[in-house]
Amino acid sequence: MRHTPHFLLTDADEVKRLIRENPWATIVSHAASGLVASHYPFLLEESARPGEGALLGEGAPLGEGAGGITLVSHVGRPDEQLHELGQHEVLVIVQGAHGYVSPSAYDSGDFIPTWNHVTAHLYGVPEILSDEENFRVLGDLVDRFEERMPHPVGLDVDEATARRIAKGTVGIRLRVTRFDARAKLSQNKPAHVRERIIAALEGDGPYAQPWLAAEMRRLEGDGAAHPWARPSPAGGVRGSEGDGAAHPGARPSPAGGVRGLDDGNEEQR
Repeated sequence: MRHTPHFLLTDADEVKRLIRENPWATIVSHAASGLVASHYPFLLEESARPGEGALLGEGAPLGEGAGGITLVSHVGRPDEQLHELGQHEVLVIVQGAHGYVSPSAYDSGDFIPTWNHVTAHLYGVPEILSDEENFRVLGDLVDRFEERMPHPVGLDVDEATARRIAKGTVGIRLRVTRFDARAKLSQNKPAHVRERIIAALEGDGPYAQPWLAAEMRRLEGDGAAHPWARPSPAGGVRGSEGDGAAHPGARPSPAGGVRGLDDGNEEQR
């Protein structure tokens, strides 16, 4: 990502929070056949030992005890061949809250819009899991999202069938060796403008996005969390993604998407 000092996110714990709350990620490989991209749910491996294997954004090493970032997931065959998993570095993109910010919230004379977002690029060489470990990770993945259901359903309902279906997948572990992350949340605007932006995002207008507003309030230090977040067993914050529902206040993007709003001199927005 473009170097934007105002918006650098270098706190490994915040990146972990982003992963917990946004497990649906994009994996990108530069294979012999060209670029390959796929989309899969990733889990943060909470048992990763502190200080192991991760670097802060912009290449700075983690401080002692800051904790490594390790992800586990699976791909459907033959994606492991298309991505050449285990042979070279891959990029995993985790997209958090994001949304359009209209200059209608700015002071007079400031008329350039922007797009706020929280995003992390994670790099590492995937390890291929054994069949047994892959099945365990698949079970953990199902349990992670079923735990909020009134009557959770796990792979143990019919383990033999689940194991047969699991043979069509390949498990991976990604020990993140470096990451590049941004929390672009209008930090370069005055406090009264940021408050107007938050109010607009929390309102009922065409670009309402309460999830993004919550991220901005969290940055302001009022303790606001993801609107659907709940405490995790490890004491962190877990999101409620994975149930197929849209984030509250989300709006469809215009046909063809919006380009260029975040590619210019965002330091000035």
